[in-house]
Amino acid sequence: MSELVTGEAVALELRPARLPSRGLAVLLDLAVAVVVYIVLTIALVASTASLDDAAQTAVSITSFVLVMVGGPIAVETLSHGRSLGKMACGLRVVRDDGGPIRFRHALVRGGIGFVEILMTFGVIACIASLVSARGRRLGDVFAGTLVVRERVPVVPTGFVPPPPIWLAGRFSGADLSAVPDGLWLAIRQYLTRMQQLDPQVGSAMAERLASDLAARTGTPVPQGVPSAAYLAAVVQERQAREVRRAVANGTSVGGQAVVPGSYGRPTGFSPVTAPPPAAHVAQAAAAGREVEAPPHKVSAHGAAPAGSQVGPPADRPSSGAGGSAESSGFVPPA
Repeated sequence: MSELVTGEAVALELRPARLPSRGLAVLLDLAVAVVVYIVLTIALVASTASLDDAAQTAVSITSFVLVMVGGPIAVETLSHGRSLGKMACGLRVVRDDGGPIRFRHALVRGGIGFVEILMTFGVIACIASLVSARGRRLGDVFAGTLVVRERVPVVPTGFVPPPPIWLAGRFSGADLSAVPDGLWLAIRQYLTRMQQLDPQVGSAMAERLASDLAARTGTPVPQGVPSAAYLAAVVQERQAREVRRAVANGTSVGGQAVVPGSYGRPTGFSPVTAPPPAAHVAQAAAAGREVEAPPHKVSAHGAAPAGSQVGPPADRPSSGAGGSAESSGFVPPA
């Protein structure tokens, strides 16, 4: 499996196609090309019967080159790497970075493929595909392409659990610019799979990741805070900064447009309402009237109204992992 890591610490898994599936796709493409060539040859023989032998030979060679070389190049260019054989086998030709191929990639693959597949009966292509770690033939190497499998088992996306409420905003002053994408990816993979790990292995892995992250950010793990909760809180802080940056630029967050100056909320979100004072409730109950809570908008940082108490104090975590689980559903490994 080949992995590409983007700037958002997302791993793109590319499953290279192996020799059996690629060979079957090539055979299907060649069968279609031979049928097209035979039909075209019959039509050309009937239409060029009045020409001399040299002209008929030239027309025959031209039609062969167009069908066997130009045909695959045109099909891969127009279909973005999916010929009939590859479509039947669930394969696609992509660039090394996972993007769709262009005409120059298909041209190089088709030109070299004529030599290593047709002229040598596929011997060179088979040897190169067996030697390559990703099953690439010479045409893929020179064109910078890769044949990957499109029909892969669907794997459920891992859910990163949120940190405890009393850790929200705790690391707002941390410097996250020195953290590499590889470390973000490792932390995200750990958080999504920590419930599947052995408790001792998961605890050791969390401590190692937390130590690396603290060394990069200069913010040590607070006393009494589990390493897994620390990792989740820092990841949430990074996501919050990305949202604030998107709000400042007026871009979209989660598929919804964000208007600058709208309290950091995507359009369509209803504001959070605060409960009415107790005295107001008592007076309204005595008068027999219903009480309507006045709207209260949260700030861009998601701060609660002044005077409200949410969860344990920020400088003192709740006791044990059970308190964290009750407030946020985050259960770090034992």
